[in-house]
Amino acid sequence: MTASNKAILDAIVKAYDVRGTYPDQINADLCRDLGTGFGVFIAETEPTATAVVIARDMRPSGPELVAAFAEGVMAQGLDVIDVGLGSTDLLYYASGTLNVPGVMFTASHNPAGYNGIKLCRPGAAPIGEETGLARIKEVAIAGAAPAATPGTRTERSMLDGFADHVRGFINTDGLRPLKVVADTANGMGGLVVPEVFKALPFDLEVMYPELDGTFPNHEANPLELKNLVDLQARVLEVGADIGLAFDGDADRVFLVDEKAQPVSGSLTTALLARSILQDNPGASVIYNLICSKSVPQVVTESGGVPVRSRVGHSFIKQMMAETGAIFGGEHSAHYYFQDNWRADSGLIAAVMVLEQLARFDGPLSELLAPLDRYSASGEINTRVTDAHAVIEHVATHYASAECDRLDGLTVDHGEWWFNLRPSNTEPLLRLNLEAGSAEAVSDRVAEVQAVMAEAG
Repeated sequence: MTASNKAILDAIVKAYDVRGTYPDQINADLCRDLGTGFGVFIAETEPTATAVVIARDMRPSGPELVAAFAEGVMAQGLDVIDVGLGSTDLLYYASGTLNVPGVMFTASHNPAGYNGIKLCRPGAAPIGEETGLARIKEVAIAGAAPAATPGTRTERSMLDGFADHVRGFINTDGLRPLKVVADTANGMGGLVVPEVFKALPFDLEVMYPELDGTFPNHEANPLELKNLVDLQARVLEVGADIGLAFDGDADRVFLVDEKAQPVSGSLTTALLARSILQDNPGASVIYNLICSKSVPQVVTESGGVPVRSRVGHSFIKQMMAETGAIFGGEHSAHYYFQDNWRADSGLIAAVMVLEQLARFDGPLSELLAPLDRYSASGEINTRVTDAHAVIEHVATHYASAECDRLDGLTVDHGEWWFNLRPSNTEPLLRLNLEAGSAEAVSDRVAEVQAVMAEAG
């Protein structure tokens, strides 16, 4: 491998996945090398594995990159099961059902010029930098001799089975009819959402269902409020009971209530946890440390055991395995289910919320009201020259408060708290703050930002 390709690999292999711009960063040659690395890694860690399952999202570069990656895998003697177009949670379903390692080609919510790869072990077990990505990159750089007998590539559809699996998380008997608008943003939701809903008693309207990786209508990143505007307008226009916004690979879902107000990932986590704990009293629920304080409060009130985690799917899944937790949620709208191989699924979360709403005698805003207890700043990014120095200065300033370093710095004053943590990829500090009112949030954000500025 050339020095330039090695530098590119160093840039695109992230903490949890591979992601870069096509074709200057992620291209067929690099994907072939990464396929070789993945094949070697699987042979080393899963010696009984004979096949790998691969899916892709709708980005135009997907077929070329999948073909190259598959060549690398097959050269190491592993067969490739190509399930074609699918959401990331469909890939997790395939990995779990077939009990084989999985590969998803997607750049999730990133703009059209990007593509990427998410990897997992059999049973959808995550692979991150410390659990395999570093080794895969090492082999991709060094190369490896081919196996004596190459593997083969076959195609297989798993969409019907996935849709049945998702619907299996709810009981459809006696549900009142609901008007649902789903904005799939020309992403993979356009394929999987109608397939799941065709056997559900809801009136579904899909916005931008055409699979188009150029994202002609808006970016497939519902974490950005500007990308919810069309959905909000449509919910009000047709009098929908709920709006669902999916990201590009459809593994995340954001809710919009009947008043077109966005619902935070924390509120959705609390709602799902309360429902799941009704049938599983005493179970543990994982939540990341950016979630609202309402999440552990609701879990405790519902008879569960709240367990706090670092941000990131690999940490959530690991803690779910260690604690036997039945559910996990993140502020970023990733929702993890024990009965889904501890993997996240936007569709499972969506249908479970709809079941609760369809059994509730009132609108979504009223269903959520008892759980909506605090105001939050959202994530505020600040560019800094020395993230460590700023964090240490802030920690010293707030030394009299309750502090911890589970993930960055968390400072808890009781009536308000904040977390400050560095980006994995950019010279940024991410501030999340929560307080009892919007006014208090504004005041405290200004206060913390002033302390950060003191560090230079």
